[in-house]
Amino acid sequence: MHQQAGRDTAQVAEYIVAAFEDGKGNLWFGTNGQGVARWDGTSLRYFSIAEGLIGDVVTGITEDRDGHLWFGTHTGACEFDGKTFSGFAGGEGLRGSGCKLLVDRNGMVWAGTSDGVFRLDPSIPHRTGGGRFTAFELTVPVNDTPSYKMVPGKVWDLFEDSKGNIWFGRDGYGACRYDGKTLTHFTKNDGLCSNNVASIAEDAQGNIWFGSITSDFPKYIEEGGVSRYDGKTFTQFPEVKGLTANDIYNLYTDRSGNVWIGAVRVGAYRYDGKSFTLFDMTDRPELTTYFAIQAFVEDQHGTLWFGFSGGLFRFNGTSFVNVTQGGPWTSP
Repeated sequence: MHQQAGRDTAQVAEYIVAAFEDGKGNLWFGTNGQGVARWDGTSLRYFSIAEGLIGDVVTGITEDRDGHLWFGTHTGACEFDGKTFSGFAGGEGLRGSGCKLLVDRNGMVWAGTSDGVFRLDPSIPHRTGGGRFTAFELTVPVNDTPSYKMVPGKVWDLFEDSKGNIWFGRDGYGACRYDGKTLTHFTKNDGLCSNNVASIAEDAQGNIWFGSITSDFPKYIEEGGVSRYDGKTFTQFPEVKGLTANDIYNLYTDRSGNVWIGAVRVGAYRYDGKSFTLFDMTDRPELTTYFAIQAFVEDQHGTLWFGFSGGLFRFNGTSFVNVTQGGPWTSP
């Protein structure tokens, strides 16, 4: 583990692709090649393959009931007990790249990758360093005009709603809801903006939001956008710039119940239950040309952090402030 000292002006990483706050208040940022960075309120420290991480592209971060951190990478997942990393890859049943992670209300560890969905076998206590992932088969919905972004069936996101349903955002197959017994599919035919669902969130009223993205195969299709599901019908927002026919890779619900939407090339929208407010000002516009937000997290103090293609930014209430390795980590 190496620690960055001084007020360094280097970016935390060029690409911040995951963000998470653990139970102790540490902030973790997954990078696209530099492992994971931890800000503990005093210092910034990086963890990489050299320290035992299974891969240096960290696409997912979560925490289990034991307070152990889990990191999803392009080469599997890692459990971190604060001292030691335990890796889970093909030999432990976890296949595919772009691993996203979820720990549900029952303590089950789920992983979604380019190869589908996997669950950690609970019959072997993972805290001992054992455990094995097993495939959780998702069926494929009927689709007369298949299209996709990267890999058909790739799991872009896993989400548990307030009722305990597990949702999966999939490439080419829309969204899928698992209620513990039955799988229910949702596609463009139901009201999604595209069948490539990259992010799922729930608002304070219990509506489920879907961020979807354009298709590149078998040909480019300018689709994607945001849709909201109230349990019966879907609503789209064509009147709002950037929320249809656009890539929406990330949604996030803050503690106040606002839904944040990262609209590529447009900005970040905050929806308060009534209206959308656009925030598109940053102090480093040369780093945010495409306004590609890849991660959100709200910390215990109420500060919102945004991972951009360009670096790490903190929201000051009106605009986005770049946070380098040297800061500023707190508001002036």
